[in-house]
Amino acid sequence: DEALAKKYACTACHAIDKKLVGPAYKDVAAKYKGDAKAEAKLAEKVKKGGAGVWGQVPMPPNANVPDADVGKLVKWVLSIK
Repeated sequence: DEALAKKYACTACHAIDKKLVGPAYKDVAAKYKGDAKAEAKLAEKVKKGGAGVWGQVPMPPNANVPDADVGKLVKWVLSIK
């Protein structure tokens, strides 16, 4: 949820409705809509980081975020319209 996104500083690079350093959450939700594996893919990206899906700016790993909170964050992002 948005409170967790702020707690873990996700909002330093992401916003709900506009691109900052990383993609807007609504764009992430739209890209993965209907993808049964989206939650697992995104949870892994949050934990391990990545680059290339949205351009060359890398997303750093966030290994310090507990798995339960990663799950909540990913579900929330995917629910944004």
